[in-house]
Amino acid sequence: MTDKPEILFNKASVEGAELEHIRAALESGHTSSSGPFSARVNELLRAETGAADTLLTTSCTAALEMSALLLNLQPGDTVIVPSFTFVSSALAYVREGARVLFCDIEPETLGPDPRHLAELLDDSVRAVVVVHYAGIACDLDGIREVLKDRPDVAIVEDNAHGLFGRWRGRPLGSIGRFATQSFHDTKNFVCGEGGALVLNDPDDVQRAWVLYDKGTDRKAFFQGFVDKYSWRDTGSSFGMSDALAAYLLGQLEQRDVIQAKRRGVFERYAEGLAPHAEALGLRLPVVPEHCEPAYHLFHVLMPDHETRTRVMKELKEEGINTTFHYVPLHDSVGGRQFSARPTECPVTTDISSRLMRLPFHNNLTADDTDRVVETLVRSMTGV
Repeated sequence: MTDKPEILFNKASVEGAELEHIRAALESGHTSSSGPFSARVNELLRAETGAADTLLTTSCTAALEMSALLLNLQPGDTVIVPSFTFVSSALAYVREGARVLFCDIEPETLGPDPRHLAELLDDSVRAVVVVHYAGIACDLDGIREVLKDRPDVAIVEDNAHGLFGRWRGRPLGSIGRFATQSFHDTKNFVCGEGGALVLNDPDDVQRAWVLYDKGTDRKAFFQGFVDKYSWRDTGSSFGMSDALAAYLLGQLEQRDVIQAKRRGVFERYAEGLAPHAEALGLRLPVVPEHCEPAYHLFHVLMPDHETRTRVMKELKEEGINTTFHYVPLHDSVGGRQFSARPTECPVTTDISSRLMRLPFHNNLTADDTDRVVETLVRSMTGV
């Protein structure tokens, strides 16, 4: 064991006026959803994505569940989901009665593989969930080409990692019919727990608000379009508390500062490991030229599973916390239960067994990243 300070894997931080905003929200008397701080956050998100509208939710999972409701899924419908993602990406659609088809990932960006997507596509498919892993855009050119003759198939961007990332100059979260955001404690911008549904098709806005307001036309009432509001549709209580929106606003007001910090951490890792990567058999993140990352995380692909297990243990003994990412969904108990049919995802299986995430948070210092790099290199070389 080491006597050096522990390097945490993740640490949420106050970056601006978060605490002042929370106090103002509490003193205003409006702490439930759809308050003044929620309005300011939604305005900012709409400006960033160009969305028709955005709705703050209690989590990214809740936003995915809203997208599933808006798809009007019917018995026999399927949704294609990458196997290499968090369970919410599939669970939201299973809850609405759909079956899922698990798509393998391509080995560069670790997003859905368009070639496998093309093999899976059939008349039952109603949506494709794409994940921008680590905040680096997946192969959207390939995915859009596969779907060019299927306008009936919606693209849902699970953009939990990708806020403020870009693909060919376009904001991540602006490409699909729907996109979902996460403001969980582990993300770039946090409020403890929270998310957002991004609506890029204006035709979805009216019904989305009914679903958001527990199946009522409450928003139309407050806009003066109806003289009373009543039950109209299915829905739930999806809204984020305005107190949490207040905290989130403080974070988003500091988005340039936060993103600059995270880019610095990403680039220090890349610069420190690049000279050793080939000799050690490491692969660093791949960022295509047409992509601007959101700098959500930094991962390395180890030569094999056994090396990863050993190195993670040795780094832990040196006070450095790392983790792996995503147990493949296609061969999980739930995945086998709710899939429309078995699919083979060999790249997912391989990547999942070798991927290791390094400590990454806003205020990780240069000394911290240097120590991580030096310890990782030493562990792999035995020097």
